[in-house]
Amino acid sequence: MARDRDPIHEARGQWIRHGWDDAADGMAMVTSIVRVQQLLMERIDAVLRPLELTFARYEVLRLLSFAQSGAMPMTRLGSLLQVHPTSVTSAVERLVKQGYVERLRRDDDRRVILASLTDAGRDVVDRATLGLNTQVFEQPGLPTAGVLQLTDLLGELREAAGDHVTASATSQ
Repeated sequence: MARDRDPIHEARGQWIRHGWDDAADGMAMVTSIVRVQQLLMERIDAVLRPLELTFARYEVLRLLSFAQSGAMPMTRLGSLLQVHPTSVTSAVERLVKQGYVERLRRDDDRRVILASLTDAGRDVVDRATLGLNTQVFEQPGLPTAGVLQLTDLLGELREAAGDHVTASATSQ
């Protein structure tokens, strides 16, 4: 009976055999991160799909729920989510159609468009968060020490790519 082989390990070996030794470890790391992202998204989607949410729309709802007024300028949403304004507009538009968000104009500056959480939006984001916490975030697949270590390492990658990273997971 043939043993199952790790395709990423096999790909690393191919890189080395083709003379790309200097890139082999980095290829294996990047490919591993992409694969883990796929695996985590499968778990996240299993929670959010029954609620007719994507992770991007969930993040918008959760951010709005954290705002004291339940509303936030669209530009601020994009900045906090680190996504292009078009992506925020698309997510908010879908949430408006679902009845989870309203678009409002700020009273003191009518040019500013706010995304505002509805009662239905607050309800669905609370249900989604409960599911994500119990089915994904509380048990991500590593022990706590590993979670903190990986978060620190990923923070280093993010910082090297230009993200502002304020503190490591282990120092909080």
